[in-house]
Amino acid sequence: MLWRKMTVLAAFLVVLAACTRYPPEIYGFEFDHHYVLDAGDEVRVVVYEVDNLPLTFKVDASGHISMPMAGVVAARGKTVQQLESAIAARLRGRFIKEPKVAVQIVAYRPFYVLGEVRNAGQYAFINGLTVEAAVAVAGGYTERAYLAEARVVRPGPQGSSVVTYVPGGYPVRPGDTIYVPERWF
Repeated sequence: MLWRKMTVLAAFLVVLAACTRYPPEIYGFEFDHHYVLDAGDEVRVVVYEVDNLPLTFKVDASGHISMPMAGVVAARGKTVQQLESAIAARLRGRFIKEPKVAVQIVAYRPFYVLGEVRNAGQYAFINGLTVEAAVAVAGGYTERAYLAEARVVRPGPQGSSVVTYVPGGYPVRPGDTIYVPERWF
């Protein structure tokens, strides 16, 4: 009789352990407060005391922006503050003695929603977006969707990707690909 209770308890613990999910930070998805620019982002550059330079530029596929007077400036992998410094360094001494540059993100690169959603595709990023809100933008879940979690593929350093399973309240970042799996039953 004791072995029967132990077997049932062991089976229950195995089933319970299979349901456990670890926080996304364990998978390398810690929240980053410093947004890093990449291809598809659109930035507005203002050089103070220069009337013809409040212009908008899109980061191209190679990760650069091309500006009048400053030329081609690398933007991929830089924060807004780092891009401001890079542009100021390119302008300093050549055209403007002490350039004061401000960079603002006008539009973020898109995110993607795939799998068991009504309208899979590419969507414009909005600040504060969660996985559930992204699915809502994509028309909502289908009848066969697994609602407990979604797989998120996030661009990593040097072109790599980080893949993890996250709950619906997890924040989405520009460039993420969200895949809603099909449930089994």
